[in-house]
Amino acid sequence: MTTTTPARTTARMAALVTEIRTVVDRGLAPDLTAYLVGERLAPHLGIPGLLTAEQREGHTDRYRQHILHAEPDGSFSVVALVWLPGQETAVHDHVSWCVAGVHEGEESELRYRLVPATATEGARLVATEHVVNGPGDVCGFAPPGDIHKVRNSCRTKAISLHVYGADVVRLGSSVRRVYTLPSD
Repeated sequence: MTTTTPARTTARMAALVTEIRTVVDRGLAPDLTAYLVGERLAPHLGIPGLLTAEQREGHTDRYRQHILHAEPDGSFSVVALVWLPGQETAVHDHVSWCVAGVHEGEESELRYRLVPATATEGARLVATEHVVNGPGDVCGFAPPGDIHKVRNSCRTKAISLHVYGADVVRLGSSVRRVYTLPSD
């Protein structure tokens, strides 16, 4: 993943940030916060003028993260992920609740559950669900139970907006852990 620093904010992005702030400031449980942030994000997806031309740029080698906003108190961040065809993440989980919405293109998400090690077998991942999200689709989650892998599954560029309940500028990423365990 490559990361860029925040660029100019569009009026539509500023409005979305205000809506997200209103939800986050309520101090609700992480799963409810993710749900409500997802409701605020959905109407903005696919609308021209949400991102600048620079914020829509990908990278030839890997998906690219554009940091759009980091709340000064560290309570949430908004990023755009730009994926060229076939680009994907490693299997990972997150440090906080997360909401992702597809702005353009199509993304596939493979979700996993961790099966702990036993006396006879090592820990492993079991695929639990495969989801394909298109423009306007939103999903959200809160740890634990947020292990997944995401990829651009279309033949064109895909762009998704992600809202994390953490300061990704300070942390450098929303990823808590990358999994290299065997999977079923």
